[in-house]
Amino acid sequence: MNRITESTFVQITDHRPWGNFTILADEPDHKVKRITVNPQARLSLQRHRKRQEHWLVVSGRAIVTLDSDHFELRPGESVDIPRKAVHRVENRDSEPLVFIEIQLGDYFGEDDIERLEDDYGRTE
Repeated sequence: MNRITESTFVQITDHRPWGNFTILADEPDHKVKRITVNPQARLSLQRHRKRQEHWLVVSGRAIVTLDSDHFELRPGESVDIPRKAVHRVENRDSEPLVFIEIQLGDYFGEDDIERLEDDYGRTE
């Protein structure tokens, strides 16, 4: 017999200068976030040593930097971000950009972000 158990996980939205993210799942082997990037905003140019990411655009248009490449993603399109790859997502439009980020690896803490450039003064 299959049992459905009630989850005690509470979704929390964390606000940042560029927009916000909501954690949809936080498990030992993966984390899933719904990320909203405000119009004319972008995240840090960054890399991670302990995780890889997969981004799926839900709405809006993402301008992605992945190492030395720059390209656009539209709704339904996705990209894989390998560990240690330099990356950024940017919203140059007048509507919010929404995408789902799936993190895989052995650590998912925010302190695994190495910021190389940041519009909000958060580089180390």
